[in-house]
Amino acid sequence: MATIFPAGYRSKLSVYETQQAIVTIKELFQKGLSERLNLKRVSAPLFVDENSGLNDDLNGTERAVSFDVPAAGGINCQIVHSLAKWKRLALKQYDFHVGNGLYTDMNAVRRDEPVLDNLHSVYVDQWDWERVITREQRNLDYLYDTVTEIMNAIADTAEGLAERFPQLDPQISRKVDFVSSQELEDVWPLLTPEEREREFVKDHPSAFISGIGGRLRSGQKHGNRAPDYDDWDLNGDIFCWDPILDREVELSSMGIRVDEESMKRQLKEADCEYRSNLPFHRMLLNGELPLTIGGGIGQSRLCLVMMECAHIGEVHAGVWDEHTREVCKQNGIFLL
Repeated sequence: MATIFPAGYRSKLSVYETQQAIVTIKELFQKGLSERLNLKRVSAPLFVDENSGLNDDLNGTERAVSFDVPAAGGINCQIVHSLAKWKRLALKQYDFHVGNGLYTDMNAVRRDEPVLDNLHSVYVDQWDWERVITREQRNLDYLYDTVTEIMNAIADTAEGLAERFPQLDPQISRKVDFVSSQELEDVWPLLTPEEREREFVKDHPSAFISGIGGRLRSGQKHGNRAPDYDDWDLNGDIFCWDPILDREVELSSMGIRVDEESMKRQLKEADCEYRSNLPFHRMLLNGELPLTIGGGIGQSRLCLVMMECAHIGEVHAGVWDEHTREVCKQNGIFLL
């Protein structure tokens, strides 16, 4: 999308207050999320061995930033795109059990981000989380219950932020409306997936759209997902409506992770069966990894929405072309 410049926009916080508010949001949300989902904080890697199979290939086209490490035998490493697979392995290695999970800060570089605008930056920061579940919990009801807990943590954070910064009035709806990508296609068959999301979230300001990655009845996909972490039948995205930008904002991508059968099926559908020989994939197919649910929650996006900012560059330091910086300055947007 093109960069949006809301008419008459001015940040409600000074640059100094903005930094204080970011700290407040992160402190409140981490505490609320960890308590609601029973998560413990762990340290996570910035990069992984490119041959481990642990990096997320996102839509399958993005290039990871890579480099060699001479002191480690010249192995090639990649800066992570996400920690979706690493977290599942960590739950096994760190001896987590059913009902317990982990969360961590994930920082990434998305060099091939096609457009840099109000919501998209080369730099990505998320809270990545993962929790051990039973096979009986691999269902939509459990997924939806978990989404509700996350939205409650988000709403609690918004309320706590407004108490400390009364000039802010974040519009966060605690009530989540659930819909599948197939239901959206049935209602708006002529719209693009992004346009369907906008139409739905406009009337349902906190929404969860499920079923991302597999083909719909039309033969098209609502969106792309790597075939080796989310179960495409048991995943989805959390959205909220942002009145400042007058559009939907995706806050989280999450889901119940693949088991042995769903990963086999999805690797075949994605023509990626060769991955079954990678270390992570062999462990999963051999039943050596726990069944899990997990996702990533955008830190800067959450801050942007709660602080009623117009551009993600107001809440984290990024790289922007000079024209964007100048036009943002003219429209009252201060990019860090």
